[in-house]
Amino acid sequence: MKKILFNIIILLPLLASAQQDTFTIKGQVGNLNAPARAYLIYQLGANQVLDSAAINNGSFSISGGLLFPVQATVVIDEKGVGIAKLDTSADHLVFYLEKGEIGLSSPDRVAKAEITGSKINDDNKILTTQLKSVQDRARAIARTAENAPAEKQTSADFQNNMQAQLKVLQKEDEGILKDFIKVHPDSYLSLMALSSLGGPSANPAELQQLYNGLGEQVKATEQARLLKISIESIQATAIGAYAPDFTQNDVNGNPVKLSSFRGKYVLLDFWASWCGPCRQENPNVVRAYNKYKSKNFTVLGVSLDRPTGKAEWLAAIKSDGLTWTQVSDLKFWDNEAAGMYFVRSIPQNFLIDPNGKIIARNLRGEDLENKLAELFGKI
Repeated sequence: MKKILFNIIILLPLLASAQQDTFTIKGQVGNLNAPARAYLIYQLGANQVLDSAAINNGSFSISGGLLFPVQATVVIDEKGVGIAKLDTSADHLVFYLEKGEIGLSSPDRVAKAEITGSKINDDNKILTTQLKSVQDRARAIARTAENAPAEKQTSADFQNNMQAQLKVLQKEDEGILKDFIKVHPDSYLSLMALSSLGGPSANPAELQQLYNGLGEQVKATEQARLLKISIESIQATAIGAYAPDFTQNDVNGNPVKLSSFRGKYVLLDFWASWCGPCRQENPNVVRAYNKYKSKNFTVLGVSLDRPTGKAEWLAAIKSDGLTWTQVSDLKFWDNEAAGMYFVRSIPQNFLIDPNGKIIARNLRGEDLENKLAELFGKI
């Protein structure tokens, strides 16, 4: 049986030795009795905590410490078989854990529990309602993709169409989060929402403006201070900034410097042979390169392949028809160029003008061709 996968996402890792707040979960789930048990799973710094309590006459209580509000999961083990033997059908609830006493109450299943005594969960209820329509439509698109014939799924046109639909929803999702942050500046959930907006295509100036609008108590937290540093750090690769220079070896071991392409438009493309979405995107890059390579445009690929993955890297280059310059230090996620550009997910790219200035980021699918057509004219 599939084991339950609890993806507890924390805002930023902190040392477990830092000052801790205390919490208590008071639960009431029907009339369950021994051997029924309630499990609580949450993150404490770099460590995942698993705690549990017996359920008597439907009641249970779990207390502990935490560094700052985090997502947590309560799982009800009705037969007392142990959490390792539970699958995804087990009764469970994902909620936010914060200091103080939080009540969970339901006449039958904890999944339907009413949460009381917690402002962040009250705020999350508002935000979840606002996001529901977007999430429902995203699930519908995902089902369409999954149910499509295999040959259609591998079609570049089909993938670009799915990507375009999801991009529209992503914009809508981001708009809802931004509005929530502005309307709820004193909510810790706004800090979490702001952190989630700091993805590959984030606009640092906009993030800074949203950060500045947070309430003073929220900005006084350690997590807000660290987020502020992160926002300031990505200014180095924002649109309008000069692309940080670096040197890495090509497939033959020859050093290649980014600045050696000065005078051309360069798509700096971060990818890897093991990255499925990267390989799916490669046909779009190939098509754009072949169409505009005579127009003072080129691509510089930077691979995040593993130290033992050179053979796979070279095979992917050949298989995908990547005829432009490819470099890598084969350090996986520790790739030094990726670190300079704050790459935390791939594929990711930066379009650099002949003067070395970043003029666009994360151009995928039709967006890449549209931008190049804007620069060079349609071909």
